[in-house]
Amino acid sequence: MGEGKLKEIDLYKPIQTYFLKEGYEVYGEVNDCDIVAIKGDELVVIELKLSLNADLLIQATKRQKLTKLVYIAIPKPKISLRSKRWNDICHLIRRLELGLIIVSFSVNRTKTDILFEPTPFDRNKSMQLNKRKRAMLIKEVNGRSSDYNVGGSSRTKIMTAYKENCIQIASYLKNFGPLSPKTLKEMGTGDKTPSILTKNYYGWFDRIKRGVYVLSDKGIQEIKEFPELMNYYLGRVEMND
Repeated sequence: MGEGKLKEIDLYKPIQTYFLKEGYEVYGEVNDCDIVAIKGDELVVIELKLSLNADLLIQATKRQKLTKLVYIAIPKPKISLRSKRWNDICHLIRRLELGLIIVSFSVNRTKTDILFEPTPFDRNKSMQLNKRKRAMLIKEVNGRSSDYNVGGSSRTKIMTAYKENCIQIASYLKNFGPLSPKTLKEMGTGDKTPSILTKNYYGWFDRIKRGVYVLSDKGIQEIKEFPELMNYYLGRVEMND
């Protein structure tokens, strides 16, 4: 069967066969539910679609008013099941506490796989597993002096805490001349100062002798784009006598 010719009803038979083998009674189109499977007191509802979309998720979450055991079923997608995109999709489905069934079609046979069951989503566990990402997010926010980015503008130049730190160092070098990492740190540029100067990610710094840096020609030109930040950091610094 060619995948381009599939209809939703083509998903019914393989899923019906799967659940019959598992000891369920299976019924199609019951009170707006695509498939209903019953075994004892266990009620399973399965919603079918040829592709995973918002309508399918809405439909499935409505069925959760009837039972905790709700699956969505789709043909095996063309994207890799190991891709980040697919992992993100599966996270959303799990977050909605739905199960996922994939039906694979080939010339001679079909195969039904339950990728995961509908289970309660443990939000606390999820947050615990992402404690490091949370800490990094807060650290990034705390490292910024203000909000210089527009939300959603992923294709434009983004101001980060690291870049702000580079601008701070560049501002001091421009206004106070050659400085050492030690002096810059005393002025408040932070513990990353030596690393920033050594890596020189933006090409803004030149080392004129051991342990002494100046602003490069490239740096002189490019930091002109950040007058607000330059003024902010220059206003904070107090040069030691």
